[in-house]
Amino acid sequence: MNQVVMAPIPLSPEAADALRDEPAKLFMVGGLVEDVLRALAPTDPLSAMMEAVGRKAQAAGLTETDVDAELAAWNAERR
Repeated sequence: MNQVVMAPIPLSPEAADALRDEPAKLFMVGGLVEDVLRALAPTDPLSAMMEAVGRKAQAAGLTETDVDAELAAWNAERR
């Protein structure tokens, strides 16, 4: 999930110009494309919920390391 690959998609010249040399905008547009593709694909409701939570956590600045640490703490409390 952390691996990113570049995929050419057809855009208007204006849209291409708006994204050129703007990595943050390009990343956001890529996220929107992924969201659309996920919505079109049949999926397990639990997986869809977990992916949505993961996207919100990343948007809030949480890293996988943060999540792993929280899960480890939660597991330790239950032992």
